[in-house]
Amino acid sequence: MKSKLFRSTVGAAVAGLMLLAAPAMAAQKYAIDSVHSYVIFKIKHLNIAPNYGRFNDIAGTVSFDDAKPENSKVDITVQTASVDTKTPQRDDHLRSPDFFNAKQFPTITFKSTKVVKTGADTYSVTGNLNLHGVTKPLTITFTKTGEGKDPWGKYRMGGETTFTIKRSDFGITFMKDGLSDDVTLMLAFEGVRED
Repeated sequence: MKSKLFRSTVGAAVAGLMLLAAPAMAAQKYAIDSVHSYVIFKIKHLNIAPNYGRFNDIAGTVSFDDAKPENSKVDITVQTASVDTKTPQRDDHLRSPDFFNAKQFPTITFKSTKVVKTGADTYSVTGNLNLHGVTKPLTITFTKTGEGKDPWGKYRMGGETTFTIKRSDFGITFMKDGLSDDVTLMLAFEGVRED
């Protein structure tokens, strides 16, 4: 009886040590698939109607830890010169110093500093948005929209967020009477897991 109890105790101790020695599951890192990811913006023109545009060049990574959401991270870079409103003349103006000043400020970036799970598939993500050479703290609500294997055996995850900023907070004040100060941004991303 003592022998069985001893073996049982030793077995439990060894199993416990093995669990302690096992490496903790790290956050899964996803590289943004630029072909299936979008940054769209909306601004009101002449206080009459919303006008839309997008940025065509988006890159970055999303590190996602479902067990410990606080270990998750978002790091996104958008090339300012990739602005596209379907009107080349307007796009050139948006790249100029009147607006984005793409030569001096070639990228728009968002880097998270804190992630908190708020629901089954929703997260509060706080970070720093850098636009037009100005960095401001920003908190967004991120919704995970799905995940799974694609037909080629890669594992993917998607998500989206919509938020509003004031362009004047970032020093973009041209045409104050013609364009709204509020700009709504919509980000939808699909990421491929880095195995």
